[in-house]
Amino acid sequence: MVFVSDKVAPVSSAHPPRIAPGTREEVGALNFGLARLIGAAAGGGPPNVFTTLARHRTLFRPWLRFAGALMPGGSLPREETELLILRVAHNCGCDYEWHHHERLGRDAGLSSADIERVRRGPADEGWQPEHSLLLRAADELHEQRTLSDELWSALRPSRADHELIEICMLVGHYEMLAGTLNAIGVQPDAPPPARPSLGVRLVQAVARRRTRPKERKR
Repeated sequence: MVFVSDKVAPVSSAHPPRIAPGTREEVGALNFGLARLIGAAAGGGPPNVFTTLARHRTLFRPWLRFAGALMPGGSLPREETELLILRVAHNCGCDYEWHHHERLGRDAGLSSADIERVRRGPADEGWQPEHSLLLRAADELHEQRTLSDELWSALRPSRADHELIEICMLVGHYEMLAGTLNAIGVQPDAPPPARPSLGVRLVQAVARRRTRPKERKR
């Protein structure tokens, strides 16, 4: 059974953040510029996750490089990456992570039904077998901090070594991030405008070209 502990609740979005997003002066021009660029690629302003974490100036850019190597730079098909992240967000009770990747999941090709099904878990009968196995992996890593021999044997035939490593590191990274976002109370981002500006649309076009699905390497 996957659950969110009732002993410590995440900071509600109804309350002010424990650490507010930083201004350009507070996080530095380069960090703020990176946050603006990432926000433009997604069609909105600088995401609160980046302008908040950028308050730790020396940690922010190394973390950003690592996070980008997992998503969107990872080797897993993008819809599989988003399924794993959404399951982590559900397991950790992280509203920010869920809402952010709900939109990214749709962009990656997940249907609204797929996204709703993530909350019901790997046993839901609507899943393709490989997607059910991924959600089971997210659940076992959340509950046990390892994968059972039975699940590993089920994943192994269709996964290269680097994909199995990436599954474990992706789940671990987004669990860490969910805990951080919950603890410091990062608030939801404002919805992107219905019609982005020309500059934003150009950034989005470049981002889409750079994040096209890769062929799976064995």
